[in-house]
Amino acid sequence: MEKADYQLLLEHGTDIHWMLDCVTGQLLYVSPVAARRFGWSPEQVLERAQAIAAPLLHDLPERLARFRQGDGTRHTVLREAELEGIAVEIESTLVDERRLVGVARDISARRAFEHQQKQFASMLSHEFRSPLATIDGAIQRLVMTDKGADEGTTKRYHKIQTAVDRLLGMVDEYLSPERLAAIGRRQRENGIEPAALLEAAAAHARVRRPGIAVHGGDAPAWVRADPEGMRMCLDVLLDNAIKYTPPGSPIELWAGKADGGGIEFTVADRGPPIPEGEIARLFDKGYRGIAAVGIAGSGIGLYMAKAVIEVHGGTLSVQNLPESGKKFRIWLPVAV
Repeated sequence: MEKADYQLLLEHGTDIHWMLDCVTGQLLYVSPVAARRFGWSPEQVLERAQAIAAPLLHDLPERLARFRQGDGTRHTVLREAELEGIAVEIESTLVDERRLVGVARDISARRAFEHQQKQFASMLSHEFRSPLATIDGAIQRLVMTDKGADEGTTKRYHKIQTAVDRLLGMVDEYLSPERLAAIGRRQRENGIEPAALLEAAAAHARVRRPGIAVHGGDAPAWVRADPEGMRMCLDVLLDNAIKYTPPGSPIELWAGKADGGGIEFTVADRGPPIPEGEIARLFDKGYRGIAAVGIAGSGIGLYMAKAVIEVHGGTLSVQNLPESGKKFRIWLPVAV
């Protein structure tokens, strides 16, 4: 890249590039983006942007000491701060004993999205807790008041109570605002092995449908994604496939590279197709189609699964197969 090209990048990019003198603690350079972003005059840029340096200076002596000792493992540091009332992420790299360089990125949009995620998680947790609380209260009242219940009825009461307690525990574990809002964040250092994920989901579902098959595709050995969230989505899709297909009907799982990029997971069955008029509403909260008549369910599973996949930046869709059955497709925008 020519020097002029690099200068254009600094002037017209969205990130604020900067350089700091480690000896004086003063900024030596701030890219023109800062002036445009915050409405500063050219004369104000270095002085006003000195706020970038403030959160970096307190641990600079320690970073310099590690640098002098030859520690090359932690010279780049990320932290968040407020700059002119705007949330920014500051990345800094110690290149030598005199220069600290880096970028400041506007993360206000990300903060707003995380807030929306927490609101959604709170709503989802409430949607589950409300009916469970009603069942919990009712069964406790039956246990206390139905003193003449026979042994079989009493056992059923306790079985219902145990099931409610288990569901409430799952809500706390998987659907807390903090837990659900964290799904799909780039910072999470966890991921999934697609083949192992499919096998584990299939093994769990084979208790109810022994004929579930897993077909190996060209999926990578590991991708970044939330393990619990992805497992929950597959469990929902498999549960629906089992409930809405005849006993013994085959169900197939597959994972591989998607055309156009990313990775996809599919759950296909050979049961009745979805009526065309219902496909557009299938993932709506609380929606249950004509096939659900007489089948237990809340209409929340597909809605929840779609929400989790969208938090990852992906999509969840369904299509009827030409020959028979239907195929649910999870797509994730991961580099493969």
